[in-house]
Amino acid sequence: MKYAIIADIHANLDAFQVVLNDIESQKCTHVVCLGDVVGYNANPKECLDIVRQMNIPCIKGNHDEYCSIDDPTDGFNPHAAEAINWTRKQLPEDDRKWLRELKYLRLIANFTIVHATLDVPQRWGYVFDKLAAAASFTYQNTSVCFFGHTHVPVAFIRDSVVRGGTYSKFKVEPGKKYFVNVGSVGQPRDNNPKAGYVVYDMDEGTIELRRLDYDIAAAQKKILDVGLPARLAERLSFGK
Repeated sequence: MKYAIIADIHANLDAFQVVLNDIESQKCTHVVCLGDVVGYNANPKECLDIVRQMNIPCIKGNHDEYCSIDDPTDGFNPHAAEAINWTRKQLPEDDRKWLRELKYLRLIANFTIVHATLDVPQRWGYVFDKLAAAASFTYQNTSVCFFGHTHVPVAFIRDSVVRGGTYSKFKVEPGKKYFVNVGSVGQPRDNNPKAGYVVYDMDEGTIELRRLDYDIAAAQKKILDVGLPARLAERLSFGK
């Protein structure tokens, strides 16, 4: 089996379509989504329609949660909050209900998926370093767990100690645990503007990060055309 692991689409239809085409070219047999289908960009309804029509396993991200409820957005920066409030108006109640009912984590085949952390997934903590990864490893019952939320692809490995770093492709070795961020389809933040996702080849036991060019200018124009903050468009050019 060959799984495509996608995360943080963030309503970027242009990036999402390129990723879906690549998933097909890689002959992936399954697709799973680590959440944050919506937020930030200008095509939340279209991206959500695709994910729902694919009928794939999907978990809840923080933007999915806040776009599906009417709670105050005090914990978000002003640009993110503005995008959440705008997105709420774009989604019919059926879509918001679907987002509300997503789980925070799931077991898929023999691996785990979560948007943020395994220790307290509903608190939306960020895992950037080995110390934060160690907290999730404590709750990890499978050899591999994929996560998103930071938009920064990094792999943490626990054998005798916890190690971490960037990756392109690596082998899953017996006796070790892997906590792997798959990057972001729609808003990369590792100073690389290319859309990102992971292919997990369970037959070969390999995890590969794939990066793809997409029409950034088209996505930026949509953001500006609907009146979302210019900063959300600008950051796509720089991957940050």
